[in-house]
Amino acid sequence: MSNHIADMMFSKYIFIIGANPAVNHPVSMVHILRAKEAGAKIVVVDPHFSKTAAKADEYHRIRSGTDIALVYGMLHHIIKNNLYDKQFLKERVYGYEEVIKEAMKYTPEEASDITGIPAKDIIHIAEEMAAAKPASLIWNQGLTQHTVGTSNTRIMPILQMFLGNMGKNGGGVNILRGHDNVQGSSDMAANPDVLPGYYPLNEASWKHFAKHWYVEYDWLLSRFKDKKMMESSGYAHSTWKFGVLDEENAANNGGTMLRALVVIGTGMTSVSLLDLQKKAMDKLELVVFIDPYVNDLAIYSNREDNLFLLPAASQMESSGSVAATNRSYQWRSKVMEPLFECREDQDILFDFAKRFGFLEEYQRSLYEIAKKDGRAEFIWPEDATTELTQSIRSIGLQGMSPKRLKAHQENWHMFDKVTLEGKGPFKGEYYGLPWPCWSDKHPGTPVFYNDSIPVMRGGMGFRVNWGETSPDGQSMLSLRQLPNSQIKGHPPISAANAQSLGLKLTQEEKKIVDGSTYALGFGNNILVEKALEAGLCPYGNGKARALVWNWYDKIPLHREPIHSIRQDLIHKYPQFPDKPNHYRANIKYRSRQIEKDWVKDFPINMLSGRLVSHMGTGTETRSAKYLAEVHSEMFVEIHPDKAFELGIKDGDMVWVYGTMDTRALIKAKLSYRVDVNSVWVPQNFSGLDQGENLLSKYPEGTAAYAIGESANMISSYGFDYNTACPETKCGLCRIEKA
Repeated sequence: MSNHIADMMFSKYIFIIGANPAVNHPVSMVHILRAKEAGAKIVVVDPHFSKTAAKADEYHRIRSGTDIALVYGMLHHIIKNNLYDKQFLKERVYGYEEVIKEAMKYTPEEASDITGIPAKDIIHIAEEMAAAKPASLIWNQGLTQHTVGTSNTRIMPILQMFLGNMGKNGGGVNILRGHDNVQGSSDMAANPDVLPGYYPLNEASWKHFAKHWYVEYDWLLSRFKDKKMMESSGYAHSTWKFGVLDEENAANNGGTMLRALVVIGTGMTSVSLLDLQKKAMDKLELVVFIDPYVNDLAIYSNREDNLFLLPAASQMESSGSVAATNRSYQWRSKVMEPLFECREDQDILFDFAKRFGFLEEYQRSLYEIAKKDGRAEFIWPEDATTELTQSIRSIGLQGMSPKRLKAHQENWHMFDKVTLEGKGPFKGEYYGLPWPCWSDKHPGTPVFYNDSIPVMRGGMGFRVNWGETSPDGQSMLSLRQLPNSQIKGHPPISAANAQSLGLKLTQEEKKIVDGSTYALGFGNNILVEKALEAGLCPYGNGKARALVWNWYDKIPLHREPIHSIRQDLIHKYPQFPDKPNHYRANIKYRSRQIEKDWVKDFPINMLSGRLVSHMGTGTETRSAKYLAEVHSEMFVEIHPDKAFELGIKDGDMVWVYGTMDTRALIKAKLSYRVDVNSVWVPQNFSGLDQGENLLSKYPEGTAAYAIGESANMISSYGFDYNTACPETKCGLCRIEKA
């Protein structure tokens, strides 16, 4: 999220695409409605007429999976009519010329044919958004859960850069994360292809963390089969099942199939292809779920042994830092001690480490931090927070000490609700110290990429992460300079370039930082602090990449979904080629798309989303009596004309057949919120398995008050080409009256 939620108050135009904050992010929706009251125009683009759309000034229905074509149609008109910010592109963006070439292929009429949005509406949106200064752009999983999800999340910032809306209050690209610590989980390496702080899986990164963890690099290496595996991406949340079911994937996993699954704090039925997850779970030698509630996936199992449900403490029974959607870190205090046999996460993981034989190494950094403070024992979670703020320098967590975070939590009333700026003793700080927060004197960064203010007020350019020059020899450094600095664009700060960038280091400081960089320092923050004194951003001041030279699609391209309802377009806009070893699984794309005429057997487009009364898979909320009463059963929204065609009445039970030879028994709900060729299902239910009631599989006293078929039992095959995020936002189905 480049800006923060309250910053929308400065917006003149809020473009919401692939998001439904009224349901999924109601706190954010309050800020959006306040911005509307202050004069902002709200425009929603979505295949489903959502509760957010009901509150918008305009709603435009789009065919799911065609967001890139829409933006290119907008850019076509914006560029032809000279409505874009040429200076911003020239000074701060690399490769925008290729985007212009691609946009010229998408007349509003061509974009209309692909997206279903009338050409005049595409022109209207483009003109109004270009005229609004500034405009904010919001998205969520409606954009990410596609084979082209990464391209979707690239084309939106590209649109904002063409309009000059990046780095502006009231502008930016704002991705609303699902709940309070999704951002924190991402920062701490919930992803299988990075280390904490998004450090890449390479030797330099591992050696950096070895120092901060006070262990030898060679000891870390010994925990892996070999160096290749140490530096390889793991299985993703969406691909692990293929590591159990498909023998060919053993070659991607060190020569072995997966044999055990340990799940801690994640809803497994939120991922597509539930039937394959079920089959994989039953084939494993060991399955462990660690959760305050019964994890939904567990009850789908047919296994009779080696399936364990271990009770974890809830957030009320634990404490520590959590990261909000806007990158602010907040301290959460423990309200009560864990009840019954529930244990806090760290105690569970310490126990694992002890039984695996590396508890001493696992805790060593905590004891070292305690020792520096004159203590014999470490304090949890304060010392763990200190460790992460010292080690995670790539995104600038150095300034987020437990002391500062606690002070913000205890004095939240001392911060402005719109700007996040502090008052009194907190003057000069932003609430929650949104990262990057480079030092204990840095205020945090509420708005990314604002190069019109000094770095010590949260200013920054685009990150220089790909070298100073592109493969075609162009400079990747910005042509602008930050206020209070003496140079324009510059590379990341390192010991090697400090002097050339005008940083004055003493001989002693040169010895300390020898060979180091802003991101790989240990035991000191010298390079970062020197950069801040000189008005320079530690990770550089560069150009954003509209063209990514090392990716398959160097610029975002429209590609028809694997299971496209428009079979006439799948050759003009084909899927990616099949991808081997994609998060250790061999994943199909084009071969699956052309395997058969999918529409012949599955003629209806299937959409999915969330309900406001339930969160995620509904594991917790469906176990709350009054929330379960609000939405007590699974349903499928069908357009009345389609229902008439199929002989279905409101309230009838229907079978919804998916493209993976699965089906779900669901109640029909006639609704104009979908178009005649689409249906919509909520993704918050489980407890029925293709018509079979699974209540008897819950341990006594743990069954939810509301159960239903899981939408992911009938979701279609498909995964993002870069992240392996499952494609759950468009697929095909067939509906028959039960």
